[in-house]
Amino acid sequence: MDLDLKGKTAIVAGGSRGIGRAIALGLAAEGCNLALAARDAGKLAETARAAEKLGVRAITSAGDLNQTLACSQVVESALEAFGRVDILVTSIHVSLSGAGDAVWREGMNTLFLIAVRLGGLVAEPMREQGGGVILHLSSIWGREAGGHPAYNAAKAALISHVKSSAEALARDNIRVLSLAPGSVSHPGGTWWRRQQEDPEGMSRFVQENIPMGRFGTAEEIANVAVFLCSPRASWMTGGTVVVDGGQSRANF
Repeated sequence: MDLDLKGKTAIVAGGSRGIGRAIALGLAAEGCNLALAARDAGKLAETARAAEKLGVRAITSAGDLNQTLACSQVVESALEAFGRVDILVTSIHVSLSGAGDAVWREGMNTLFLIAVRLGGLVAEPMREQGGGVILHLSSIWGREAGGHPAYNAAKAALISHVKSSAEALARDNIRVLSLAPGSVSHPGGTWWRRQQEDPEGMSRFVQENIPMGRFGTAEEIANVAVFLCSPRASWMTGGTVVVDGGQSRANF
C-alpha cells in the first residue's frame, strides 16, 4: 500500500535510537524528509545517514529538548530546510524509579512537557499550510496501572493532552494521536538490558505478562506509527492506539 507520504517532512524527536529511530527510518522508507532531534549527536548522525540511503534528505539537531530554545531550534531548522512540517513524532523515553520531587519533575518535564512544547510549536505552521499530523508516543502504562508512578502519571497526562489537542486542532485539519506500546526490546533499551542481566527472569516475565510470548520490536511499533502519520489514517484523531502483543489488561 502506498501511504502517500513521499515528499512530506517529519520531525522526529527522540529519533536517535530505539523506537524513535525505527519510526524515522520507516517514514524515510515511505519518502519523508526528516528533521531528527535528540541529545546524542553521533547517534543522530547515524540515523540521518541510514535515512539518506533510503533516498531522502535528513537534518539533525542535537540538544536537550527540556530546554525551550532547543525545541524552537528543531522546528525552525525543519522549516528552513524543507519549508514545511507535515508530521511531528515525539518518542521521548526515560526510565524512572522512586517517588521524590526530582523524579516527578523529571517525569513531567521529559515525558510530558517536551511533547506539549513541540506540539505547540508546529501547530501554527501546520495550520498555515493546511494541516498536519502530531503523534506522541505514550505507553500502555499511561492507560492503566503498572510501571513506576511518575512514568505512569506523565504518560497518562500525555494521553489526556492528545485528546484535548485533537479537539482544538481538528478544524485546522491537524490530527493528533498517541501510540501506546507495550514492552519493547531493542539494543540498548531498558528491556534489552534486563534481558542481558537476567534472561531467565525476563523469560518468566514474558510468559506471565505477554500473551504473544515475546517482547515487541521497535520496527513493529514503527509500522503502526507510520500508518497513523499517513493520509490512510485520515479520519483518526484524538485516540490512543495500543501495540502490545496483548499485554495490557484494559477493555478499551
